[in-house]
Amino acid sequence: MYLENLKLTQFRNYENLVIDFTSGINCLVGDNGSGKTNLLDAIHYLSFTKSAFNTSDQQNIQHNADFFTIIGNFCQNDKKAIVRCSLKRGDKKKVFLGKNQVDKASDHVGNFPVVLIAPSDTGLILEGSDVRRKFFDSMIAQFNREYLDHLISYSYALKQRNELIRQFSERNKIDHDLLEPYDIILINESKYLSKVRSEFCTEFTPGLTEHYEILTENRETINLTYQSSALNEDFDLQFRNSLKKDLALQRTTVGIHRDDFLFEIDNYPLKKFGSQGQQKSFLIAIKLSQFDTLKKKKGFKPVLLLDDIFDKLDDHRIGKLVNMINDHQFGQVFITDARPERTLHFTRDLKSEVRILYIDQGEIKDHVYEK
Repeated sequence: MYLENLKLTQFRNYENLVIDFTSGINCLVGDNGSGKTNLLDAIHYLSFTKSAFNTSDQQNIQHNADFFTIIGNFCQNDKKAIVRCSLKRGDKKKVFLGKNQVDKASDHVGNFPVVLIAPSDTGLILEGSDVRRKFFDSMIAQFNREYLDHLISYSYALKQRNELIRQFSERNKIDHDLLEPYDIILINESKYLSKVRSEFCTEFTPGLTEHYEILTENRETINLTYQSSALNEDFDLQFRNSLKKDLALQRTTVGIHRDDFLFEIDNYPLKKFGSQGQQKSFLIAIKLSQFDTLKKKKGFKPVLLLDDIFDKLDDHRIGKLVNMINDHQFGQVFITDARPERTLHFTRDLKSEVRILYIDQGEIKDHVYEK
């Protein structure tokens, strides 16, 4: 699968842009703030119907504009598909696949999978468990539609139960009949979702370990462990016994929304004991394993987006990654870089077709180099 071209209207710093891509390596070079990452985010939008960097869709509309539109033409097994995402201020976001409007994002996610490696990935290690849950949930949802439906059901029930908990706490009065339906949903969904997460973690870890060993030449060992109270035999009892604590804190304290994925290096927490180099290697390894997983589950290669990858890695790790690209382990790749000469150096001998485009404040100024 690959993206043939992209059309942007009033998206971020792009007023009007039409750009064609090669099915091989696409390098977007230009000064910081020129709009390179915005192009990657537009591609991410076509896949997930949302930004990878902005939580608010409204923030993606260009200043002083009323709407934005993103249109992408994909090719997969010689079949063409057009995806269009648009948003008008004060209105709901609209997504179309061809001429048909997509009613639910869950029906679209996974059709055009992408894997993004970006500087913000450090949050996977350094930030809270919610970031890690979001990462793994997003990955599983791209190939398991049933999982996504259960996750949506859980999130809705959790929101409703938390609202009831807050009301009961403020009134100092509990209506157990109102709580019971949501308790049942959260208990059952927690068991299902934790089981899928646990099985996926077991399947995912060997690939993660293999990529890390390649990047670091077997210097240390890493491990990924899934932690969830929902896997315990007494989870039902634990959930129901938490009501007193829930009322005190005014939120649901037991359930899969409290799960975590533990990253370890030589049996110690990566966050505390891993060097910057080790953490960077782990992040690349986990994203490459994500790529392999989606490729296996979907039956074709996802689009790989590499944001500022050369600026964040040493030459050794860049060399390993470039070798993987040269061995055709990936399909279509997008790379952003603020230094054109560095991009030329690392892509000069690649076997795949390479196209380098210069981005200047939302415009394509020049085709610097085309192999």
